[in-house]
Amino acid sequence: MPLARRALLAAFAAGSAVACTSARAIPSDDAPRAGKALPTAAAAARRLLPRHWWQITFVGGKERDTFRVSGRDGRVTVAGDSPATQLTGLNWYLRHVAYAEINWAGEQTDLLPRKLPGLGAPVTRRANVPHRFALNDTNDGYTGAYLGWAYWERELDVLALHGYNEVLVYAGADALYHRVFQEFGYGEEELREWIPGPAHQPWWLLQNMSAFPSPVSRQLLDARADLGRRIAGRVRELGMTPVFPGYFGTVPAGFAERDPGARTVPQGDWMGFGRPDWLDPRTEEFARVAAAFYRVQDEMFGPSTLYKMDLLHEGGDPGDVPVGDAAKGVERALQRAHPGATWVILGWQHNPPRAIVDAVDKQHMLVVDGLSDRFPTVTDREADWGDTPYAFGSIWNFGGHTALGANTPDWAELYEKWRTKEGSKLHGIALMPEAADNNPAAFALFSELAWREGELNLKAWFADWARARYGARDPHAEAAWDILRRTAYGTTRADRWSEGADGLFGARPALNSVRAARWSPKQLRYDAAGFEPALDELLRVRAELRKSSAYRRDLLDVARQALSNRSRVLLPRIKEAYDAGDIARFDEASGVWLSLMDLLDELLATDSRHLLGRWVADARSWGARAAEREQLAYDNLSLLTVWGTRKGADAGLRDYANREWAGLVGGLYRLRWSTYFEEVRTAMEQGRAPEKIDWFALEDRWTRDPGPLATEPTGDTYTVAAQVRDRLAALS
Repeated sequence: MPLARRALLAAFAAGSAVACTSARAIPSDDAPRAGKALPTAAAAARRLLPRHWWQITFVGGKERDTFRVSGRDGRVTVAGDSPATQLTGLNWYLRHVAYAEINWAGEQTDLLPRKLPGLGAPVTRRANVPHRFALNDTNDGYTGAYLGWAYWERELDVLALHGYNEVLVYAGADALYHRVFQEFGYGEEELREWIPGPAHQPWWLLQNMSAFPSPVSRQLLDARADLGRRIAGRVRELGMTPVFPGYFGTVPAGFAERDPGARTVPQGDWMGFGRPDWLDPRTEEFARVAAAFYRVQDEMFGPSTLYKMDLLHEGGDPGDVPVGDAAKGVERALQRAHPGATWVILGWQHNPPRAIVDAVDKQHMLVVDGLSDRFPTVTDREADWGDTPYAFGSIWNFGGHTALGANTPDWAELYEKWRTKEGSKLHGIALMPEAADNNPAAFALFSELAWREGELNLKAWFADWARARYGARDPHAEAAWDILRRTAYGTTRADRWSEGADGLFGARPALNSVRAARWSPKQLRYDAAGFEPALDELLRVRAELRKSSAYRRDLLDVARQALSNRSRVLLPRIKEAYDAGDIARFDEASGVWLSLMDLLDELLATDSRHLLGRWVADARSWGARAAEREQLAYDNLSLLTVWGTRKGADAGLRDYANREWAGLVGGLYRLRWSTYFEEVRTAMEQGRAPEKIDWFALEDRWTRDPGPLATEPTGDTYTVAAQVRDRLAALS
C-alpha cells in the first residue's frame, strides 16, 4: 500500500474501534456514567438497548467473521473480530435466547426481563461468505434522499446487527462531482445546474439523467457532503467497509470542447431524459479525470477497498469503443488510485456482459446479482460470468412499493446449493431492495443466510420469527405467520418475478387496470383469500404482546395488504357495471371503492412511517430559503408520482414508486379515481364514451401543491385494523 494512502486511511480510522473493542470491555455490573467513552459495539448496544446494554460485554475475537456468545444471567459476553461481527452476535442472542427483535421496520425489546438471560453453553457462528453487501443504487431515492443523521445512525446499527459488512454510501457524491469538474474548466454554478436534486441523483450516478428538477444549492451540497462523511466514518467505526461510487466516465455536457483531445460518446436518452456523455475510458483524458475523482473522493470521504460502477447501465451505448477495452481502462484507473481495490458491479438484465468480466482481473471484481431469485433461467452464474465472484442477491421491492412478500422458498432452495457446489464462486449476499425499511421478515431471513448452518426449514423459521418478533409464543401469532409464509412469502421465481404485485388504488384510473407501475406483476402472486385470515389471527394475539412497534407494523402491513388486494376484486365489478350500462350498480361499486380508499388512508395515518407529510417535510427541512424548500419538496414528491417529465411519465416512470401512504392514498390517488368515476358516470348518463383526461397535468399540479399533509400519526392501528377486518368480512 502506498505510504500516502496508508496515512490517509489511518487518519480516517483514527479514534474508531474498528476491531479493537477488546481493549476495554465494560463490566456488566457497572453501567458507565454519562459522558464515559465507549467502544463502538457497546455504544451501538446502548443506542439499541438503553435499558440493558450494560449487561453485555463485548470482547475481541481472533477468527475473521466469527462471533461467540456466552454468559450467565445478567452477564452476557459477545466476542467477535469487529464491532459489526460482535453486534451480529448480539442479534443472534436477542433472537434465539432473549426473544427480542430489532429490525429496520419495527422492534420488540420491551418484554426483555430486567436481567438478561444467560446461555446454557457458548454458541459460535461464522459467516459462510466474506461479502455481505447492503443497499441498492436507488436506495437514496426510494428510501429517502432527505433522511438525516438520526436515521442513518440507526440504520447502520441495524445493518451491523444483521451481519452486513459492506454498505453502499452515495451521500455526498454530488459534492464530489461538483469539486472534480471545476478542475476541468466548469464553473461551480453550471455544475450545480447539471447535478439533479437529491431524490433523482441515483439515476444520475448510473449515467441515466442529469439536471432535474432544479439546480442544487451550494449549502445543500455542503450539507450532503457532511452527511456522507458521517455515514462513511460510522461504517468504518463499526468495522464495515463503505462502498463508494467509482469513476467510469460520466462527464458534463461539452466536455470534449473544453478539453481538446478528449473523446466522448453520446449516450442518447433514457426515459425522456438526456443522458450525460461518456468519456472514453481508453484515453489519457479519462485517466486524468479518474485520478482527480479518486483524489478528491479520498480527501472528502477517505479511501475504501470497494467501488461500485455499472458500466453502460440500462441501455448505455459504447459507440465504437470496444467494451472490453473500456472495462480495462476503468479498472486501470481504479487500481492506480487504490491498488487491490474491488470493482463492484450490478448483475442486472444483460450486465455485466462477458466482454467486461473477461477483460478484467476477476479477483478484483464482485458481481452483486439482482436476479438470483427473479428468473428460473438463472442457474449457473459461474458460466454466465466466467467464474467471477458474485453475491447472491434479492430485489424484492421496486420503487418503494408497500407490497408484502418475497421469494423465500427460492432463498431456502438455491443459496446453500449454489454456495456449496463444486467450483462455486458465490462469495456473498447482496441485500438490494430498491427501497429499504420494508418487509421486516424478508430482511431478517435474507440477512441470516450468510450466518446459517445447515438446511433452512421455512416453517420452523417463521414460527421462531413470530416468537422473537412479539416476545413470546402465541398460537395466533404463529398461525398468522404460517399463513404469510404460505402466501406472500411463499412465492417463487417460477413466474419470473421477485416482488409482489402493487395495488390498484395507486394506479392511473382505467377500468382494465392490472397494475400501478408499468413494470410490476399484472396479477397477485398468491391466493388473496388464503392471505386474508392472517389479519384476524394477528388481531387475536394476546394483549400483552401487542404493545411493540414490531406488532403494530406487522398488523398495519397485513391489514393494508388485505385492503389493497381487494382492489383487484372490486375493479372488475365496476367494469361489469359499466359494460352493462347499470348506473346504480356502478355508483354502488365505485362508492365502495372510494370508501375502501378512505379506510386505507385512515389505517395508514396511524403510523409515522406511512405519512406522505413526513416525506415532504424531510425534503423541506434541507432548504435554506422558502424557494429552495419548495424545490426540494417537489424533487422528493415527484419521484413518487410523475417521477420526471411528461415524456418520462408517458414512457412508464409515472407511479413507478407508487406506495400506500396516508396523504398519497387519500390525496392524489383518491383525486384521480373520483375524477375518473365522475367522468365515466357522466358519460354513461349521456350515452357517450368517457373523455380522455390529461392525467399528467392533474398529477403534476397536485405534486406541486398537495395541500396540507399530516406529519404526525393519528388514531390507533389496532382499532382501525379491526375495522378493516370487519369491513372486508361484510363485503365477502
